[in-house]
Amino acid sequence: MASTDLPGLSSSDAELTAPRRLSLRARLVLGVLALFAVATVWISNEWLTARYTESTRSRAELRLALYSGNLVSELQRNSVVPLLLSRDPALIGALNSQDFATSSQRLISLREEIGAASLMLLDTDGRIVAATNRERLGANTRTAPEFVAALRASDTVFTTTRTEAGGYGFTYSRKVESGRTTLGVVVVEADLAKFEDSWAGISDAVIVSDSAGNIILSTEPKWRGLTEAEALQVVTPANAIERAVRSTATWASLPSEAFFTGGDVLRQDARIPFQGWRMTAFTTYASVRERVNGVLALEIMGFAILLALTFYIIGRRATSRSMFFELESAELRQLNDALQREVGERQKAEANLQVAEQTLAQSSKLAALGEMSAAVSHELNQPLAAMKTYLAGAKLLLQRKRPEEAMSSFQRIDDLIERMGAITRQLKSYARKGGEAFAPLDVRDSISSALSMMEPQLKRRHVQITRNVPREPVMVEADRVRLEQVLINLLRNAIDATKTVEAPQVDILLTGGEAARISVRDNGPGVQDLDKLFEPFYTTKQPGDGVGLGLAISSGIVSDLGGRLTARNATTGGAVFEVELPILKADKDNDEAGIEAAE
Repeated sequence: MASTDLPGLSSSDAELTAPRRLSLRARLVLGVLALFAVATVWISNEWLTARYTESTRSRAELRLALYSGNLVSELQRNSVVPLLLSRDPALIGALNSQDFATSSQRLISLREEIGAASLMLLDTDGRIVAATNRERLGANTRTAPEFVAALRASDTVFTTTRTEAGGYGFTYSRKVESGRTTLGVVVVEADLAKFEDSWAGISDAVIVSDSAGNIILSTEPKWRGLTEAEALQVVTPANAIERAVRSTATWASLPSEAFFTGGDVLRQDARIPFQGWRMTAFTTYASVRERVNGVLALEIMGFAILLALTFYIIGRRATSRSMFFELESAELRQLNDALQREVGERQKAEANLQVAEQTLAQSSKLAALGEMSAAVSHELNQPLAAMKTYLAGAKLLLQRKRPEEAMSSFQRIDDLIERMGAITRQLKSYARKGGEAFAPLDVRDSISSALSMMEPQLKRRHVQITRNVPREPVMVEADRVRLEQVLINLLRNAIDATKTVEAPQVDILLTGGEAARISVRDNGPGVQDLDKLFEPFYTTKQPGDGVGLGLAISSGIVSDLGGRLTARNATTGGAVFEVELPILKADKDNDEAGIEAAE
């Protein structure tokens, strides 16, 4: 009996334990799925790499524009200081009387107001008779380039000199005259080295070279004094970027880009409108690979889940055919264990997905922060320039014993400060599309206020303004600050468009009727591409003169006010910008008053 049962059992065991091959249909489905997955991952890798590379390049161009703009602004701010100091009665009197007891203290107080690195007063022999750094008093600078050049020139002279520490010093100098007699020289040192520290805080290597091609500012100290070709042989851009990040941050808080050690570096070059200077920035592509890998990981995860489901279906069909056999229960338990392990892997994959999503969200926040910084810088530039001009005028008025007129300038500065606060609040609440600041206002008053803001720039450029407004009020319901912001942007663009015109002219026309229409026209060369004019970051200006956000922001403001902003080229030349707003009719106010009385 035993010999009869044993062969039967052996035959069944061999039948159940024999490996089951997948059917031809199942193998075909798996093959097609695998080919589809490989093709999708490959195409996604190529497309995402190109897209994120372009995004990295765009951000690098924006940062380079901001860097060059800040550098030019610092140079321009310091360039007017020697002219003001050369006309200071206190300094002229000290050079005439050779009494410098209070001159150093006066320079110290002026330095705190101006923000320059240091101020010095030299006599005709090159001896430092007054300085913000008292340790320099008495030093002889007769052979210094800034002193020699100032005596030979009739205007302010800019000088670049190599320091003993290996860096560069940047000075503005101008001789002080009384009548036609030269009394001494005023020297103003500009602190441009501070920009090197701020540039090093970003994952970039930045250099500024003069007209001869020598590097005068750099985030890598070993590059100073060399040409770009010589500098890249000493330290490669990738190593310079890593060294800059190491010197400005702790390893615990470094971004992933800081650990880049490869050779893929993007080079961006821009011209600085100052004595033939150029700025070059090197940016790594490390973050591109990291972001692409994050998306590819999600795709691979999805195909893995799909493949697991396919195997699960095939396994279920195989077990259903053998469910009547008692020994198949062990294989089913093994399959369940495998599925549980797969679920655990999926949970781990989901956790990795959340980390990748957080990384992508942080990258988006950093991009939004760069755009908002550019917008704030663009909108506050005009009030800051006006404040600087009023402050300089107030100083001269106080020196000439005209305090009543100086108080008028201080009042204008106070108004500008309030306006800057309103602009920052407006930019903060821009995304909410709020209308809580709407109120009836006369468009003529907004035009007058905008022209008052632009008065210093108009006088400096000698631009002829023609204003044609009706005698009766033109009332609209709008936010006064935002409407004036739009008008200032249009006036500033019109003035910039007439830089190459011999007789610059800007016409402002206000008409009422069914709608309030404000037209701003210039006699410049006109606009070539009207379709892209209101797109963000589109600009026809030179690098450092603007980032292309003014018209985009103005168009959004006018839309929020219920109107529209259009642009066209005039038949006789020049560009015409028109702001059309709904008119506030008197009968509307009467109807609202009647409704309130009835209630």
